[in-house]
This record gives sequence, structure tokens and C-alpha cells, in this order.
Amino acid sequence: MSDAVSPPSELGAFLQWCSGRVEARLQMALAPATSGAEKLFAAMEYAALGPGKRLRPALVYACARTFRADSFSAETCDAAAAALECIHAYSLVHDDLPAMDDDDLRRGRPTCHIQFDEATAILAGDALHTLAFELLLQGGAAAELKLRLIRELACAAGGRGMVAGQAIDLDSVDKHLDLSRLEQMHRLKTGALIRASARIGALLGGADEARLAAVSRYAEAIGLAFQVQDDILDVTADTATLGKTQGADAARNKPTYVSLLGLDGARAKLEGLHREALEALAEVGGDSDLLRQLADYIVQRSH
Repeated sequence: MSDAVSPPSELGAFLQWCSGRVEARLQMALAPATSGAEKLFAAMEYAALGPGKRLRPALVYACARTFRADSFSAETCDAAAAALECIHAYSLVHDDLPAMDDDDLRRGRPTCHIQFDEATAILAGDALHTLAFELLLQGGAAAELKLRLIRELACAAGGRGMVAGQAIDLDSVDKHLDLSRLEQMHRLKTGALIRASARIGALLGGADEARLAAVSRYAEAIGLAFQVQDDILDVTADTATLGKTQGADAARNKPTYVSLLGLDGARAKLEGLHREALEALAEVGGDSDLLRQLADYIVQRSH
């Protein structure tokens, strides 16, 4: 894998560059399949290497580059970027299961349990989860930093982060949540992993505590903005554009920013979070243009 010192500065090209690197690292990690478990590995590849935005890996690379513009090494970020994508992919596989959100479509393709079967999907998610930590351990960071990265990811992914958010989400069906409770749910379910991606990248870039705190505020704002835009798209975009079933949240009677605030109110909330992200970037300093472009992309995306 080429370790280009300077990744592309234009967002579209940068996202393609990130995808190429993280997919190559995942392919290495998933080969060869364990003898007798070829179906499991096929499901893992289906989940981890299928179409996707690769937003979390992109945050790893972009944050590291912000703090090491003159000495940026993509290779030092590859394992962490792949680890974040593993956790994200596992969470989607499990979220789609019949006992959870019961979805048939993800990223324009059959969900993992539809393409394979429910038991294989569960095991594929389990294996991707553990692979994430194996990848972090294989990374080239110093031992003390490696332990900090593992802690960041474990806290973001577990019962005080993403999994807690999913539990609240499942418990909220047919119930009224006020805005503060809805925000708590999404700061955990979606935002925790986005925040960890940015912080892990910043730590790999050598950020001090003050600038790390600014990166955290930026990531918290875009993490919540990502979900607000998802809720808006759920009522304004069609299934073909979304790559998943349009109106699924409304069909399940799940609370959303649109159901609580109305469409105009949700759009105003999105604009406010975008401003918060850009204000935090002013404190991050360095060459943060890619992070600004990522914030713009999150609030303007169509799927």
C-alpha cells in the first residue's frame, strides 16, 4: 500500500483515497478465510467491504493530517481506520436483524441476514467486532498510545456508547421522547463512534489536550448533525436514493427530529449544529480544511 504523504485536498478525491486505503487493509485482515468458516468470512466481507461512505475512517485520516500536515503518514492510520469501519459494519449488521430494526435493505443491497442467514449475520457481526481490536493491536503506534486508542474505541462502542444508544432506540418505539432524550440517544448511537474516530485520528496526529477537546466538540456536532440529516432524508428522499427503505422510522413509530421539531425545525437544528462544528474548528487550528469539507458534506448529503 502506498503511503502518500499528502492525501488529496478535494473532498471527493479524499474520500475515494480513504476508501481505497481502508478497503485494502480490510482485505488483508480478512484473508485467508478460516478453513470450514468460508461462509462466515464471505458475510464479513459483504458487510465490511460493501458500498459505504467510509466517513469514520475519513475522520481518522483527516484529523491525523490536521495535526501532522508536514509529517503525515497514512500508514500509521490504516489499522485504526479499518478498526473503526469494522465496528461500524458490525453495528449495521446487528441493527438490521429481525430482533432489532428488521431491515431488508442496506446501502442498496439485501442486508447481511437476508443475503446469508440470521445466524451467519450474528456471527459476522461478532467477528467484525473483535477484529477491530485485533487491528488496533497490530497498528504501529507506541504501546502507551495504542492502549489509549483501544480505550477510546471500547468506550465509544460499548454499553456507555453506541450499544447504549441502540438500546434506548429500541426501547423508544411507540413512546414519546423529548428533545433532550432524543439527543442523548443519538449522541450515543451514532455520535459516540464518530467522536471516537475524530479523537483517534487526532491522537495519532499528536494533538495536545486543548486541541483534542476542540476536535471532540467538532465531532459531537457533526455526529448529531449526521442523524438530523438522516431524519430529514427519511421523509424527503426516496428509497432508491437512500439505499435503504424510505420512511422506515415513521413506519415503526420511532421518534425523530422531524417528528419532534417538524421539517423546518429539523433543518434549523441542522444549520445550528453545522455552525457549532465550524466554530470548534477555529479552535482546532492547523490545516483543517478537510474537516470543514466533511462538515459541509454531512449536512448537504442526499443519502
